[in-house]
Amino acid sequence: MHKKLVHFIFSILLCNSKFFYMESKNYHEDLSHIRSMMERSSRFISLSGLSGVFAGISAIIGAMYVFFVFKREGIDYFDGDRNVFTKDLVQELFIIGIVILISALVSGYIFTASKSRKKGLKIWDATTRRLLVTFTIPLVTGGLFCLILLKHHLFVFIAPVTLIFYGLALISAERYTLTDLKYLGYCQIILGLISCLFLGWGLIAWTIGFGVLHIVYGWSMHKKYK
Repeated sequence: MHKKLVHFIFSILLCNSKFFYMESKNYHEDLSHIRSMMERSSRFISLSGLSGVFAGISAIIGAMYVFFVFKREGIDYFDGDRNVFTKDLVQELFIIGIVILISALVSGYIFTASKSRKKGLKIWDATTRRLLVTFTIPLVTGGLFCLILLKHHLFVFIAPVTLIFYGLALISAERYTLTDLKYLGYCQIILGLISCLFLGWGLIAWTIGFGVLHIVYGWSMHKKYK
């Protein structure tokens, strides 16, 4: 009788322990689900890695076109800081840069909108607006600074400055989107600072930063968040 009572009590305790274990497990699962929902609501997670790949390809194509423009004008780019650019050539290079930027933005929107539709998420909400604001402020500041450099004919600093301010914009935007974005930002800033030490080689640094790094980052993000 005593053994049966002990066995009965032990069975109750075992059932209770299983019950509490299941309750604890469900509790942690609920917390994980809530945390995931908060993450989705506070971050723009539909940013497409393919948009980075396409932006990188556009930058490389643009850099190749610029190289042939130099040859057309009789400029040996590999003379480094001994090259002299005319006002008309600088304006043409500026237009090429704008075309590349527009191409990257349009492709980024197309790929990101497609990813958002597949996930059933809104592409435009409060998080997107915050993302754009934090990204645009450093970017516009850098753009205005480049125009000032252009006015004072300090063309050799424009490529490094674009890389540095673009990197700052990426790091600022990371708060509202994929955390991996900041690593691309760090690389852009470091590359821009190195480019400041080797003036006259801005096209090479620009091609690596906006071309190669974008492709590597975009493809890795596409595979990671596919």
